[in-house]
Amino acid sequence: YETVRDRQGRLPLLTPMSEVAGKMSVQEGAKYLERPMMGRGILLGGVPGVEPATVLILGAGIVGTNAAKVAAGLGAHVVLMDVNLERLRYLSDVMPANVQLVFSDAARIREHIAQADLVIGAVLIPGAKCPVLVPRDYLKLMKPGAVIVDVGVDQGGCCETIRPTTHADPTYIVDGVVHYGVANMPGAVGRTSTLALTNATLPYTLRLANMGYKAATAADPGLAEGVDVYRGYVTNEAVAKVFEMEHRPYKA
Repeated sequence: YETVRDRQGRLPLLTPMSEVAGKMSVQEGAKYLERPMMGRGILLGGVPGVEPATVLILGAGIVGTNAAKVAAGLGAHVVLMDVNLERLRYLSDVMPANVQLVFSDAARIREHIAQADLVIGAVLIPGAKCPVLVPRDYLKLMKPGAVIVDVGVDQGGCCETIRPTTHADPTYIVDGVVHYGVANMPGAVGRTSTLALTNATLPYTLRLANMGYKAATAADPGLAEGVDVYRGYVTNEAVAKVFEMEHRPYKA
């Protein structure tokens, strides 16, 4: 489902939830920066005479760009990092002036994480485990009461110390840093999420209903990529690798 691709190679069924989660990551991060939530007691956008918070976003995909737009709109100083230079060049033309675009490597992450009040993990490798970009020893560099929101926690997360939490009990503290690890962030705004997901899935649902899965996947190779398990075998190579299972290519 999440690995279905369109003709441009994008992930159309994952995009709506990534958009929601990206926007929510800033909303939730801003809340947990408040002192009653054990944060630093910082207003994300600051006020005249008081500097705004610094938001570090790791990953400039759908999640990261939506997070950057919201954080920048609230007046924060935003550092958006990615390893794709073409993506960064594109974003340099569309992002507001308070978004700083930085090529991502370990040295730069260490440098910027020490200045960050809010860190958002927005890393996605479809079907595979997230790489660890924030090892535990980086937490010692961070400000006490800083917040980490790792949107990719359901795929392991890019922060070594992140673990899945729930909406009822969303945060915990490690080395003085607040961790937010809710695995289904869009579930908190179910009406918006349902409508957004329905808009994206309805064309595929109608195609499957009218054609059947064999004809539909044969006609659309991108839809066939969404078949991760078929007749007892894992057909998605990345998923098979993560779980150390036999991989068999999908053939309808």
